[in-house]
Parts: sequence; C-alpha cells; structure tokens
Amino acid sequence: MTTFDERETAFENKFAHDEEMKFKAQARCNKMLGLWAADLLGKSGDEAESYARSIVAADFEEPGQEDVVRKLAEDLGGRATSDTIRLKMTEFLLISKDQLLETPSS
Repeated sequence: MTTFDERETAFENKFAHDEEMKFKAQARCNKMLGLWAADLLGKSGDEAESYARSIVAADFEEPGQEDVVRKLAEDLGGRATSDTIRLKMTEFLLISKDQLLETPSS
C-alpha cells in the first residue's frame, strides 16, 4: 500500500468516526431534550424514558432538527416556545459532546 493510499484510508476512517460521534451526540442530546420536556409535562420514570425515546425517534423524520422542535412545540403547547426548545437543544448538544469526549466508548 502506498503512502497516498494509507493517508486516504486514514482520512476515510476519521470521517466515519467523526460522523458516528455527531450521530451519537445528537441522539444523546435528543434524549436529554425529551427528558427535559417530559419533566415539563409531568412525566416521570418509565413514562419519561419512553417519551424521551419518542423524541429520539422523531429526529429520523426529516433532515435537520426542525422535526424534533416541531414535535416538542406541539407536545408542550404553551409550556415552552420553539426558541426555548432550540436554546435547550444547543445547551444539551454541548453537554452530550462533552460526555462523549469523557467516555469515548459510549
């Protein structure tokens, strides 16, 4: 294998790793967001966990995060605005990235 081939493989591996980490961070963020919203809705325990999983699943409806924001805004009614949801999403994404860096095997 030539040096060029080795570098190409290394870049491909790094790209795949980075994309996997982005996916994990976003899924973790969405779970935190779901648990936050569940608390606002008065859910706890298994019901809150189930609701958080539904938020993670909602992210697969369309590219980007607007599907999650839309679902949460609908579910929360007047308890939180779309802007508040987006702010929480930004906050939780930073936390989830930090958590992944602390425990890379997650």
